[in-house]
Amino acid sequence: MDVRKITSLTLLLSFVILVLTSVVLYVVPEGRMAYWSDWRWLGLNKTQWGDIHINSGFLFLAAGIVHLGYNWKSMIAYLKNRTREVRIFTPAFTVALVVNLVVLGGTLLHLPPFSSILEFGHSFKEAAAVKYGEPPYGHAELSSLALFAKRTGLELASIKAGLNKAGIRFTSEDQTILTIAQANHITPKAVYDALQIGAASKGDSKTSSLPNQPFPGMGRMPLKEICTQYGLNPQQIVSALAVKGITADPEKSLKEIAGEHRTDPHNLFALIHEAVTPK
Repeated sequence: MDVRKITSLTLLLSFVILVLTSVVLYVVPEGRMAYWSDWRWLGLNKTQWGDIHINSGFLFLAAGIVHLGYNWKSMIAYLKNRTREVRIFTPAFTVALVVNLVVLGGTLLHLPPFSSILEFGHSFKEAAAVKYGEPPYGHAELSSLALFAKRTGLELASIKAGLNKAGIRFTSEDQTILTIAQANHITPKAVYDALQIGAASKGDSKTSSLPNQPFPGMGRMPLKEICTQYGLNPQQIVSALAVKGITADPEKSLKEIAGEHRTDPHNLFALIHEAVTPK
């Protein structure tokens, strides 16, 4: 066998795989949404694509080192000046170094066009948040029904009633949302939607379930949707924020409202929490 050819082809194929996985990871939803919606492409989920990317990267690195060994003389030749002396900072090396430093610095400082590339990728994740929705808290799919009820303030009996009404099979309250979803060939979000219907039909109050801290992605949710999810009175919230000098449109997200008043979504959430928390 020609090891040199095998090395070069391995380097090429691993590079192609890296490009593919990089594109997938560039557009894939945020982890919490990907797991909540059981996002997949070509039958693989976010974790599997990430695993392929990592191991393909190590394969590319290993093949690159071997390839460098086979082409060491050529590489040294690139570092020689006109007098055939080896110099690290040749014009070609300097240009290559500057290009890499510009990309590195521009990325860290969020300068265009590098910031535009990052923002474009972020737009895919924003769209995914609208399409798939946010979990009530991080890794909610790993919670058992009993823990889920406790953390969301819903009654366990209502949750079970909702699942039964939707025809979703489960064996005990110790089963996780993810396990139930997999057993019924649906997504964790579909399980959540079903148990919410059961809770609503039982008249569960969600006011007390408003978390003490905003969950990931809450800033992107319209104020009206937050009020609906937690059983809050939109007009009460708008009035309470007005007292604090904040004019809030219920149709706008916390992030948009905060931006209009030069504050942070976390500070805005704190004001909402203060307004609905009994003194």
